[in-house]
Amino acid sequence: MKTTIIAVVGSKSSGKTTIIEVLTNELTRRSYKVAAVKHIPEPNFTIDREGKDTWRFAQSGAKTIVSVSSDEIATIEKIDTTSFCLEEILWRCGDVDLVLLEGFKKLVGKNYDILKIVTVKSAEEALEASKTFKPILAFTGLYSIETLNLNIPCINVVKNREKIVGLVEKNVKK
Repeated sequence: MKTTIIAVVGSKSSGKTTIIEVLTNELTRRSYKVAAVKHIPEPNFTIDREGKDTWRFAQSGAKTIVSVSSDEIATIEKIDTTSFCLEEILWRCGDVDLVLLEGFKKLVGKNYDILKIVTVKSAEEALEASKTFKPILAFTGLYSIETLNLNIPCINVVKNREKIVGLVEKNVKK
């Protein structure tokens, strides 16, 4: 079975996280195994907190730190990811039916193997996205693109969650 990959792309605060929450919630309820991957463009960002044991392990030189609790396991790899290709990111997702990528515009832009859901806040964003991202499965977000005649569905996820979930589910190779 081949894992389906769908990227959710758009500008800051355009609704990308909401789309991934909606899709993850409903598709896992339908027994799909879903991985969600978030691109964080801020330089020097870390989920590790100064002073915590895992931080101290990294400061001591560990390149891989694994923390295990009763409800989760987290692996922190201290590695330069600036030259990562998409395959290196996807490999870390394991055996799932669907990987939802948030962001990664440069890695997914015109990659025809990855469907895109584009969140937009204006006509300009929608028109630019229609040139930048191929193929686009749907537009969502704060602006309705229906008057732009782009022949791509525009879905209001707040009012019609089922439509975006159904559209994605049709594309999952289970």
